[in-house]
Amino acid sequence: QVQLVESGGGLVQAGGSLRLSCAASGNIFSINAINNMGWYRQAPGKQRELVALIRSGGSTNYADSMKGRFIISRNNAKNTMYLQMNSLKPEDTAVYYCNVLTLGRNYWGQGTQVTVSS
Repeated sequence: QVQLVESGGGLVQAGGSLRLSCAASGNIFSINAINNMGWYRQAPGKQRELVALIRSGGSTNYADSMKGRFIISRNNAKNTMYLQMNSLKPEDTAVYYCNVLTLGRNYWGQGTQVTVSS
């Protein structure tokens, strides 16, 4: 079992920045076997969508609308993933979820609210 705890969400004005964190804990074998880590978001009335993904080797993928504004990173020693969000727009308002894939299973955090005011 893996537990994920997100933090860093909040209210920010358009053009501002936020940094989200996701800390993983739990079964040591599952933690050490974490492959992909990713951030997803879900806005009211919309489906959950991928924001960014980072693999164990460090390669990354971003949704087109986040490229150049968001940066995903991970600290394997601390079992923590980050999402630096810059130039935030009102349309970035959503609940942001942390996700990890390990030993063939997906785990989700409880989500953290990001609200961008215009």
